[in-house]
Amino acid sequence: MSQKLAHIAIVVSDYDEAIEYYTKKLGFVLVEDTKLSDVKRWVIMSPPGGDGCSLLLAKAANEKQMSRIGDQTGGRVFLFLHTDDFTGDYERMKKTGVEFSEAPRHESYGRVVVFKDLYGNKWDLIEKATL
Repeated sequence: MSQKLAHIAIVVSDYDEAIEYYTKKLGFVLVEDTKLSDVKRWVIMSPPGGDGCSLLLAKAANEKQMSRIGDQTGGRVFLFLHTDDFTGDYERMKKTGVEFSEAPRHESYGRVVVFKDLYGNKWDLIEKATL
């Protein structure tokens, strides 16, 4: 048997605002944007070169969901973006206005820096250490 995570849903307030952020600021690719109803779309975003898990942008549909935007994990780092060009991605993201919570640092597992997306969700940008 083989299984894998296909998508991680992230609650957003507006599809188009989120698409613009992920494509323009993070360099993600819009994989799919299908209208399901007058208010609901199936929107999939993927990092460049990504062939694994992708983001499913889920527009908040009620007050409870709206309250979770930007705080889906109670303030912890929520998503982990691996890269093979830490310096290049970090510098590009800084130039596009991505908000970083700290300076890049070295850990036993590699180079890492925490950033926030447009809603305040925390992400780790990580380049894994080579053995």
